[in-house]
Amino acid sequence: MKLESLKVALIQQSCEEDKNKNIKKTCELIKEAAISGAKLVALQELHTSLYFCQNEIIQNFDLADEIPNNTTNIFCNIAKELKIVLIISLFEKRTKGLYHNTALVIDSDGSIAGKYRKMHIPDDPAFYEKFYFTEGDLGFKPIKTSIGNLGVLVCWDQWFPEAARLMTLNNADILIYPTAIGWDPSDNDKEKERQKEAWITIQRSHAIANALPVLSINRVGFEGDIDFWGHSFACGCQGQIIKMADSKKEEILIADLDMTETEKIRRIWPFLRDRRIDNYKDLTKRFID
Repeated sequence: MKLESLKVALIQQSCEEDKNKNIKKTCELIKEAAISGAKLVALQELHTSLYFCQNEIIQNFDLADEIPNNTTNIFCNIAKELKIVLIISLFEKRTKGLYHNTALVIDSDGSIAGKYRKMHIPDDPAFYEKFYFTEGDLGFKPIKTSIGNLGVLVCWDQWFPEAARLMTLNNADILIYPTAIGWDPSDNDKEKERQKEAWITIQRSHAIANALPVLSINRVGFEGDIDFWGHSFACGCQGQIIKMADSKKEEILIADLDMTETEKIRRIWPFLRDRRIDNYKDLTKRFID
């Protein structure tokens, strides 16, 4: 069923070391979002724990869970109870010694509609994700749900136009980015502002280039050496900001998406029609020497 409009909720929150406390707080926020009328609720990246990738510590692998597990059962039950589609983000243990940064989509009947394993894995100061996560192997495929095809990507994926375009070509209705990104406190205010604006701009550009609404869900709070900058936002098919959250406070960001906008915009800006696919073969190369 094609929806003409969709009320969504982005849950921007801080996290602590206690996993059970994080889950309890998140569930309370999900219920508040549903009371506000949201039919799609999206959570930030790795929301059940602190962002542990700031250091390479073997014991952190104990934070991972196989899927399904007790945590996914909790979120499946709340999605079913509230009749919402829910996007969660987990540290997945696939087997002994093989782990992924995984987003899970739960449909409104409580069933797991599908998963996405993060494809682009960073390895930078305070973001040592390659130590923990294997690159995803499920491709850029939207997950079918009762409210549409959800093009779920994760954090570092948001900087790559190829990922957004492939989700679009696979018939995504929305692009959704659970995220954990923040500032190095040693950077000055101008540099911090440049980084934040670049982050917002690149995702708005995906909305424009693909004529799709974009949802980006970031965390807040100071953890270790990162000051997570919040600013979760929803934007429309021309990159227009519909709603944006604060940089510091926890927030349930409620936004109404016009799901008829994609068709209207693609008729006047037919980017998919005018793509020169016969001349793009070099995109599969690392670099053209």
